Amino acid sequence: MRCSWVNLNNPLYVNYHDLEWGVAKYNDKELFAYLILEIMQAGLSWETILNKRESFKKALDNYDIKKIASYNEKKIKQLLNNKAIIRNRKKIEAIINNAQIFLNIQKEYGSFSNYIWSFTDNKVIYHEYKTKNALSDYISLDLKKKGMKFVGSTIIYAYLQAIGIINDHEKICEKYVK
Repeated sequence: MRCSWVNLNNPLYVNYHDLEWGVAKYNDKELFAYLILEIMQAGLSWETILNKRESFKKALDNYDIKKIASYNEKKIKQLLNNKAIIRNRKKIEAIINNAQIFLNIQKEYGSFSNYIWSFTDNKVIYHEYKTKNALSDYISLDLKKKGMKFVGSTIIYAYLQAIGIINDHEKICEKYVK
């Protein structure tokens, strides 16, 4: 059994649930990629984003943080013309801005992983089953103070689930941890 939200007819969704969602992640490039995907997901279904994930990866230089941080108007226009991704100027500009902030956080904390996991003392939180909580409120506020955009509490809560800081597998799911 899997969580009730999984579309069993979409192998990308099944694999995401079975192999990624709720699994602790510490690699900064991977953490940045998930942040991009959560930003792009705002107002859309996660399944839509999963279906376009490889296109995002290709369009965004394999999620190279330094390259993305240096994108200019020419690159923004190129992305806005790419029919394989979500073409939203505000989201694209937020990703570029957030790449710059992400690099600053890496310098300050040694890695983004050190920063994001410090909020829970490197511990996983189990079974909140919410769309936001005090932790996502706090991290969202901190990221906004640092200058990030499109990092509201709901987006950050979903991000924390994706990177495994919050493990919200349902009781019916084989991935559920007591």
